[in-house]
Amino acid sequence: MFMHQRKSILHTLGSSLVLAAMLISPQVSAAADGCNVTIDATDAMAFNTKEISIKKACKTFNITLKHVGKLGKNIMGHNLVVSKEADQKAVLEDGNKAGAAGEYVKANDARIVAHTKLLGGGEQASTQLNLSKLDTKTNYVFFCSFPGHAFMMKGVIKFV
Repeated sequence: MFMHQRKSILHTLGSSLVLAAMLISPQVSAAADGCNVTIDATDAMAFNTKEISIKKACKTFNITLKHVGKLGKNIMGHNLVVSKEADQKAVLEDGNKAGAAGEYVKANDARIVAHTKLLGGGEQASTQLNLSKLDTKTNYVFFCSFPGHAFMMKGVIKFV
């Protein structure tokens, strides 16, 4: 009898832990209201998602980038830049020219829809997209403009 109760308690506890993990997972919390997302960037040169879904009903959309790694921004800095897919290559080239002093983003670049500052481990920053200025039929992307990172740290923006 005791063993049966113990197994039942462990099963219930295990199910509760799985549910709790799902509730606090960045993927689940990222889409909570459709107008906000939090994206993690790691020391392994990766974002925790390859897609951001934005509800067309949102007037603005907030993106928070968290650098969950430990390395400094001079070694493994990350930012998040949003542009039209067609502009990504030129934005990256001009960002590289801007260098570390410009946080790898060309100043006043009209092709950039939004961007965060460059972050080191443990830091976070947010940016906001004004959806009235975006064409939901255009392909938009997000990426890290730190040299060499966009190869792995990139994703698409979908309007739903």
